[in-house]
Amino acid sequence: MSERSLLLVAACALIDADGRVLMSQRPPGKSHAGLWEFPGGKVEPGERPEAALRRELFEELGVEPCESCLQPFSFASYAYEDFDLLMPLFLCRQWDGFARPREGQNIKWLWPDKIPSLPLVPADIDLARELMTRLPKGRRFAD
Repeated sequence: MSERSLLLVAACALIDADGRVLMSQRPPGKSHAGLWEFPGGKVEPGERPEAALRRELFEELGVEPCESCLQPFSFASYAYEDFDLLMPLFLCRQWDGFARPREGQNIKWLWPDKIPSLPLVPADIDLARELMTRLPKGRRFAD
């Protein structure tokens, strides 16, 4: 039996005041280039997923959520060809800064029911469906 590595990645559904979710497109040169995903990234050794998200969201988008604004939502466990991925998905409704792509990626804000129609990174597909079910279009989170 070959030993497979487990990769821990944290992802975030940034939700604006109208209930739309920010999605990010993988840039050219990265694995799964052109596919859409929830922003986030690898959790470094000794790092908590929430801290990894704060770091990754700032690097990728220039936004800074506070750790207490990150609400655990669900997780994905996905077997890629050469490794296993474990990815908690957090919701975030408050952050400092304005989301701007900083790593050559495209971004867009979408209603939760539109996300599953995107060409998604495989590990994000079930999470997108769950988000669509639990966060219906037009639900407002803040005034």
